[in-house]
Amino acid sequence: MSIGGITLFPFIILREKYKNNPKNIIRHESIHIKQQIEMLVIPFYVFYTLEWFIKLFIFGTKAYQNLSFEREAKTNEGNPDYLKTRKFWAWVKYL
Repeated sequence: MSIGGITLFPFIILREKYKNNPKNIIRHESIHIKQQIEMLVIPFYVFYTLEWFIKLFIFGTKAYQNLSFEREAKTNEGNPDYLKTRKFWAWVKYL
């Protein structure tokens, strides 16, 4: 697993090696921005952390890949229209 970027509201920070072709990474991180906005930012980070701890016991080292927020972003990062058509709290269906 390679992490290409991180979103710390309202900023998207990319790793240097992804800056040449950032479309999917930026889209992935933009989905996280939407998730953070709809959860009023701080509750997003609280829920993200709680979900990670729960999934750590279930999935071990694959906890990160199984987080609902990450699953939504990874599934839809290749769709350039996703943010235009995304439903409110769409990440819930990935729980």
